[in-house]
Amino acid sequence: MSDKATEITVGAYLFKRLHEFGVRGVHGVPGDFNLALLDLLEENGYAADGYARIKGMSALITTFGVGELSALAAVAGSYSEHVPVVHIVGVPNTASQKQQLLLHHTLGNGDFRVFSDMSKNISETFCTLNEAADYVEEIDRVLRACWVRARPVYIALPTNTVFQKVDGSRLKKPIPLELDLNPEDVEQEVVDQILDLMYKSQNTVILADACSIRHRVLDELHQLVMKTNLPTFVTPMGKGAVNETLGSFGGVYVGDVSRKDVKETVEGADLVLFVGGLISDFNSGGFTFHISRNKSVEFHSDHMKVRYSEFPGITMKYVMQRLLNQIDMSKIRVTPTTIIDNILPTRESQSMTPDITHAWMWPRLGQWLREKDVVITETGTAIFGLLETRFPADVTAISQVLWGSIGYSVGALQGAALAVHEQKAERRVILFVGDGSLQLSAQEISTIIRHGLTPIIFVINNDGYTIERKIHGAEAKYNDIHQWKYTKLLDVFNANPEKSKTYQVRTKTEMDKLLNNRLFATGKYIELVEVFMPKQDAPRALEVTAQKTARLNKVLNV
Repeated sequence: MSDKATEITVGAYLFKRLHEFGVRGVHGVPGDFNLALLDLLEENGYAADGYARIKGMSALITTFGVGELSALAAVAGSYSEHVPVVHIVGVPNTASQKQQLLLHHTLGNGDFRVFSDMSKNISETFCTLNEAADYVEEIDRVLRACWVRARPVYIALPTNTVFQKVDGSRLKKPIPLELDLNPEDVEQEVVDQILDLMYKSQNTVILADACSIRHRVLDELHQLVMKTNLPTFVTPMGKGAVNETLGSFGGVYVGDVSRKDVKETVEGADLVLFVGGLISDFNSGGFTFHISRNKSVEFHSDHMKVRYSEFPGITMKYVMQRLLNQIDMSKIRVTPTTIIDNILPTRESQSMTPDITHAWMWPRLGQWLREKDVVITETGTAIFGLLETRFPADVTAISQVLWGSIGYSVGALQGAALAVHEQKAERRVILFVGDGSLQLSAQEISTIIRHGLTPIIFVINNDGYTIERKIHGAEAKYNDIHQWKYTKLLDVFNANPEKSKTYQVRTKTEMDKLLNNRLFATGKYIELVEVFMPKQDAPRALEVTAQKTARLNKVLNV
């Protein structure tokens, strides 16, 4: 039995545990089945995703049925991209469920499990905190799974459970977050095989992907890069995983979509140390990675692959730590790599082409970025353009290359900006979003203003869905959009005119002038820049990827 003096409510226990993980803002929309829970708090799914990518974990509260179903697309995106989000659903009280009452937000058939069943396949684990549950054990178990597995979890909380009392003294013991140890003999065998390959290799490269970020091995990855000085590359989803100011950084590898020098270096290596791979179509240049298993070592969160041998259940974090401790640098051969830099193409000079083009803009923005910036891009022209930039140190890149939900980036901006604000960090939060994508989730700008957040928003006005035009239907009506007065949005959402700024740029000269404006670059205000670009212009990487995607679609439709 618990001591009455230490008792707290189930809802309070849950929030205090989330607080231990650094969660300070909770995202969501009020609904009558979660209002009791919200009473204990006194914020959309995309926002929770963006918040988690900065803070390490986030929480999303929705109401039963209509609320949780609206969040499913966002939670599924977090699941596919390995982002830890705690999805808390306020559900009807247990008495109503047992009586199968025909409550609102239900299907009218008395089935109260149908919606939670929909979430099971996009949740690492789930629980229902009804009378039969051990509230404390279940909350701790589910939160640990969310953190360790880096994927969403689902907690159903009936309205009558919120204020049930539990033993608050359990909070004195932190939830154990350490990964389970690998069997030492197997781990040593894996490391021995990797070292043998590295010592024999004449030309080894490191390739970092998304799961090196999501599964928290960046410290080990950075140590490996710094200790070995091996040529290091990232995938699109791995952008920002390594310090791109290092001389060993060689750029972004995207299979056949890569720059020629990058493609030749990676595919010409006789050993690739591939850390945290997540080979989706857009992340691999339409599945054109040319890295054979015969010359690769794959580091994953729950298994290792050394050439043709696979080691299930072996965690990459501990393998990398042991590898770093045992590597003999005198036996490692290092081949210099090509230096990638933010050099503006001469054929795109201002005098020759006054219009702002992707070939010119992204290297120019690379010159403008600062250390520790948070850069958010929509999965459209922006994410493919960003591949042509070289980041300053400690830049965090947020995008949704695998799930690719249109409008994701605006919600993610709100979550990321809130997380940075909570950290009281001197970091600019910058969004690059197309006009079509912005129209899907523009209302999130209102939430950003409400919380006094100060991101810089670049709206790429190229008159429609350019990424779709490049894949299919270049002039099709379904890729058109109705034009908005984008620079009026901050006024529409009632931003303080003294703490907000809007701009329009139509030429390279105007863009240069804005980027050189020190007041604009501070990130002290919420700022929106409408960038006008030619309708059919697109980044080089998107042009190539779209062609491959179109061909793949045709093959699959045969």
